[in-house]
Parts: sequence; C-alpha cells; structure tokens
Amino acid sequence: MGVAFVLAAAAVGAPPVASGVPVGGRPGPYSFLVATGPDRGQPTCYICAQGDKPAVVVFTRTLSPATGRLLAKLDAAALKQKDSGVKVWLTHLADVADLDEIAKWAQTYTVKGAPVGVYEDPDGPPAYKLNPAADVTVLVFAGKKVTANFAFRAGELTAGKVAEVVAAMEKANK
Repeated sequence: MGVAFVLAAAAVGAPPVASGVPVGGRPGPYSFLVATGPDRGQPTCYICAQGDKPAVVVFTRTLSPATGRLLAKLDAAALKQKDSGVKVWLTHLADVADLDEIAKWAQTYTVKGAPVGVYEDPDGPPAYKLNPAADVTVLVFAGKKVTANFAFRAGELTAGKVAEVVAAMEKANK
C-alpha cells in the first residue's frame, strides 16, 4: 500500500508531460487504418485531406472512458461547426489493428462524425515524437500549423481538461 501511495503522489506532483508536434509546428502526413465510416478498412491520411482547414487529431494508447468522452465532445462541437470544414479524428496506437473493437468503443460514446482508427505501432508516427508517458495526445491545427497541443498521462484527462481542448478547437476554427 505504501508503494501505491508513493506512485500516486509522484504522478500528482509530476511535471506536465510534453508530447507531439509543438505549437507552431507543422503536422506531417501519416496514414492509419480507419475503423468507422465510409473509409472503414482503408489506410487514410486525413492530414493530407485537410489542407489549410482546421482539425483535431487525438492519439491514444488506451480506449478509456475519459478518451471516449473527449472524442464525443469534440465530435459534437465539430458537427455544430461543419460549415467551417473542421475535422476531428482519433488514432489508436496499437501493435495490431482490431477494427471491430475500436468501432464498438466509438459507438459506446455515440461518436457520429469523427472517424476512429488504428496506427499499427504503439509509438505512433515517428515524425510526431509522441511521448510514451502520454496516454492521450491532442493536436489542434489550422492553416497547416499546430495551434494547441495537449498531452495527458493515464488518469489526467478530466472534464475540465476536456473543456480546455474543446475551447482550443473552437478558437482555431474561427
């Protein structure tokens, strides 16, 4: 029990984790295997398709309830702003793609417009430099530049943090 307390205390006092392309950087192209929507089963590069339009990409190592709630909020916000061309998608980082599992997970959180899929490497796309300590990394970008970067260790993605991410998406979409 003492070890668990020390680990929990260390996590609370840990400095914020940095992960992914920094603010001002340019997100590079990468393809992942889409599990939902019309592109299901296809390797797809949404970075390539977005061009200058705003977008949010969520990289996750675990399909947690907190990540599901984040994606649902981003999806709902994107659907309200559909005319702007904003796109949201989630890339699960895993050794092997299980499209049925991730599609079922997305259905659980009533994700309607945001594609979800798998990048078959737990480290993620090499150019993104995703920190292994980050369970979730969120990149908001517009005009081919990252405007906000969020990274969360397991257990750090709270409702307040979800609201911050959604606000950053809305700001980039103006």
